[in-house]
Amino acid sequence: MKGRIPVYFVLLIILLLLAFCADLIFGSVRISAGEFSNILSGDGDSNLTLIVTNFRLPKALTAVLTGSGLAVCGLLMQTLFRNPLAGPYVLGVSSGASLGVALLMMASAWFGGDALIQALPLGNWGMVLAAMAGAFLVMLLVILLSLRLSDSVSILIIGMMFGSATGAIVSVLQYLSDPDSVHSFLVWTFGSISDVYWPQLRTLAPVVVVGVVISITLQKPLNALQLGETQARAIGVPVRRTRYLIIVVTSLLAGALTAFTGPIAFVGVAVPHLARAVFRTPDHRILLPASILCGSILMLVCDILAQLVAAPQVLPINTVTSLFGAPILIWVILRNRRNRNSLSE
Repeated sequence: MKGRIPVYFVLLIILLLLAFCADLIFGSVRISAGEFSNILSGDGDSNLTLIVTNFRLPKALTAVLTGSGLAVCGLLMQTLFRNPLAGPYVLGVSSGASLGVALLMMASAWFGGDALIQALPLGNWGMVLAAMAGAFLVMLLVILLSLRLSDSVSILIIGMMFGSATGAIVSVLQYLSDPDSVHSFLVWTFGSISDVYWPQLRTLAPVVVVGVVISITLQKPLNALQLGETQARAIGVPVRRTRYLIIVVTSLLAGALTAFTGPIAFVGVAVPHLARAVFRTPDHRILLPASILCGSILMLVCDILAQLVAAPQVLPINTVTSLFGAPILIWVILRNRRNRNSLSE
């Protein structure tokens, strides 16, 4: 199996390049392979070049950042909590981002929200800043509490409670707000990578890159955590510091991605299992880059399908990722149950 690992990585890189190019070609305006080659050489039609460089290229890069960032978050959470169904949003950070957006978009129930939004000189950054503020608040609370707790299970429960509490507040806002505001918020919850352009990408990309790089430096502690926190301490791993770094990285990645693209389901939970199924190893030195590649490819493929399935309409990205992710999670549950039954026999 070890001899095949480089081959698998080469195949994934080729698939990533093909999916990236396909995402630039397919859309409401179809671009042929010849026209795309002309655009790459600088001799393409000016209108098509404008479409690719100003709209499709930032969207494809956002898909790569989103898929890789969510996949890394999912792998970190599953390792920290030793739970195959843990995802990037178990700490409640995504719910905090949703609460921030809900307060901004549905504030008309008390404060005349439409006039307030128009009065703020934020442009397209309004929802992003609101989501980041909500995510940062929850992240800060989780980090402060994690410093006082000695086990990961308690942190998991607290994160779930934060998510439930913020979800309840969002439900109250939806109940009290006007239908137009509720509709706008629901559209945001569908998730979209099409609203991220170069200005937003200049902010999102460094956050994701820094988070992924920090995660790569945690490969050895992550391998040790798979043995349990007690065993990890026995071999000299600083468990509390590692847990703190995982929470910070996951919160930053999940909060930033949710702020810019909305909540995107299943990618973070499903992709690490895809990486494990392909490479058949628990070693994070392999799983981390494998998850980054698999997550990027999956998001690009989902974006292509979202544009082609109902053309000229574009499906919400959450719809497509759920269609991919749900079967994978069902397979994980059935496989774990089969493994438990075989061990009991």
